Amino acid sequence: MASAVSVLIGHFTKRLEWENLEKELTDKIASCTPAIIILLLIGAIGGTWMVSGIVPTMIYYGMQIIRPEVFFVSSSLLCALVSLMIGSSWTTVATIGLALMGIGKAHGFDDGWIAGSIITGAYFGDKLSPLSDTTVLASSVSGTPLFTHIRYMLFTTVPTFCISLTIFLIAGFTMDVQGHGNVAEFMDGLQHTFVISPWLLIVPVLTGIMIARKWPSMVVLFMAIMLAAIVGLLVQPDLVKQISGHSGMLASYKGMMQVCYGSTNIETGVPMLNELVHTSGMAGMMPTIWLIICAQTFGGALTATGQLQDLMRIVLRWVRGAASLVASTVGTAIFCNIAMADQYLSIMLSSSMFKDTYREKGYEPRLLSRSCDDGATVTSVLVPWNTCGLTQSTVLGVATLTYLPYCFFNYLSPLMSIFIASIGWKIKRAVVPMNKE
Repeated sequence: MASAVSVLIGHFTKRLEWENLEKELTDKIASCTPAIIILLLIGAIGGTWMVSGIVPTMIYYGMQIIRPEVFFVSSSLLCALVSLMIGSSWTTVATIGLALMGIGKAHGFDDGWIAGSIITGAYFGDKLSPLSDTTVLASSVSGTPLFTHIRYMLFTTVPTFCISLTIFLIAGFTMDVQGHGNVAEFMDGLQHTFVISPWLLIVPVLTGIMIARKWPSMVVLFMAIMLAAIVGLLVQPDLVKQISGHSGMLASYKGMMQVCYGSTNIETGVPMLNELVHTSGMAGMMPTIWLIICAQTFGGALTATGQLQDLMRIVLRWVRGAASLVASTVGTAIFCNIAMADQYLSIMLSSSMFKDTYREKGYEPRLLSRSCDDGATVTSVLVPWNTCGLTQSTVLGVATLTYLPYCFFNYLSPLMSIFIASIGWKIKRAVVPMNKE
């Protein structure tokens, strides 16, 4: 309905032809096609890594290693390390994040706190990784060298992450979860349902090697699915046949296909553990994909009719010094995340809108790239209908508004960016070369 109203406004007030509007809408939907394919692959990874015993093994050993008092901090640091190495918050959450979700639930922690610590670490690593697509995008569209952009982000990103870790550390030591944990019950349930073996961790190791060798994301995810499917057929054959509901030679094949694309319900004898090991496969991602298409349609309508640009011109009138300029950039990126539902569009649009203003006022391009990254990348996961918010809430099984209050890093980063600009720390004017005559 919002898209239809935007199109009508553009058609009747600006006399825009329907053909041009339709092309803009379809182009916006087409731009999110890679994300849709990755979402489907992530759905299949969730199923295969669970049924093959990879995630249950990670949960089993993780419950023995990670102490409850430092679980939140450990969770954030582990996700930060993985995300920094692979450059993808989505992959981090879909793999190690799922295991940490199970460990946290076993210790009796609230879903929002667990998801918040996972997302905090995943987006910290994503933000500073030279392999991250958003980091590369923010630096390239603003004309800033990649590593210059990363080094400049350290001034806002590291203090914010340290504040978040401090909060998680205090929370871990002050929360009373004694007697509420289900560690022993979870471990028994996992042992009786799955074959638990450290050899199963070979698949995550091989996945990490493929990522380190800079294979394309879709190829890595597909290979991770295939490896997990083969392991599942070899190590958990009875469980796969049970899922298929058939007997005979094709039972294993049907069971693994069901794991990849459909819903699986595994009985462990522990109700809470049953919910944790339940998977939805590719089909579970369809509501997310439908909403992404609708959100992209709305974003395309706003852009095609010029309504978004009209709103941004109002913002530019309030720009005075560095603090107001950074605040306007950050605010625009957040608004685009809400209105256009995609972090890539938010980075590109906010950068293109403010690029001339930064140059005219004599500020270095790296200030623009950092402001766009601080505003767009980390806040995308806080918007329920944004591609990131939809993905992480679906993968973790926790509603966006449930984990939002505990994603301290994600909503403190824009505030830190504005604060650093207001005190003038490391805010330098661009050096203008003198004209030789």
